[in-house]
Amino acid sequence: MKKSVVVISLGGSLIIPEKMKVSVLERFKHVLRKHYKSYKFVVVCGGGALARKYISVMKSEKRSHRDVSLAGILTTRTNAEFMMQFFGKKEANDFLPKDMNEVRDDLKKNNVVFCGALRYTAKSTSDSTAAKLALKLKTPFINITNIKGLYTANPFTHKAAKFIPKISWNAFDARANKRKYKSGQHFVLDQKAATIVHRHKITTYIVGPDMRNLDRILSGRKFTGTLIKG
Repeated sequence: MKKSVVVISLGGSLIIPEKMKVSVLERFKHVLRKHYKSYKFVVVCGGGALARKYISVMKSEKRSHRDVSLAGILTTRTNAEFMMQFFGKKEANDFLPKDMNEVRDDLKKNNVVFCGALRYTAKSTSDSTAAKLALKLKTPFINITNIKGLYTANPFTHKAAKFIPKISWNAFDARANKRKYKSGQHFVLDQKAATIVHRHKITTYIVGPDMRNLDRILSGRKFTGTLIKG
């Protein structure tokens, strides 16, 4: 039986948070292993707090937007290298892919392929990389972040923020692109990724660090998170 492919964007805040929680990564590994019989996975790693620290320094030095972005890109690749080691050679890729063709080739021989941002693109994050890979590989897209899904406002700073369990591609794209892009920004999906999934009608899920919801999505069961579709 040919396996389906799923592209996952794994937030850097879950890989290397300020206070390390290896249990989250252990559960992530467990869920992927549980579904190897049916799926192969591409996991695009974010930069998280480490990226924001590098970005902050580069901004204070008044470096160009490109230099600021490249500093963030390097952290996504460092996190991807870490995840490759965390899973090990029997399950994950040996070398970090630098373009989409390398990712596709690595899928032929691995259950899971980790990567960071593949190249510099203005005003985008690793979310855009994941959305582009989902488009190229014709897969659904799962974004795992540090909150359970999309809200009407930042739930960490707005107590009245309401959770949004489902939203159309068009409405989500409009909501995301109302925001001005900032390097190291905090939002569940970046503006370019929102436009890609809208334009190409890519079924997209946003879930939090509770990996039971990832398991439920892969099992076709009801989950807690946000579905972007229709």
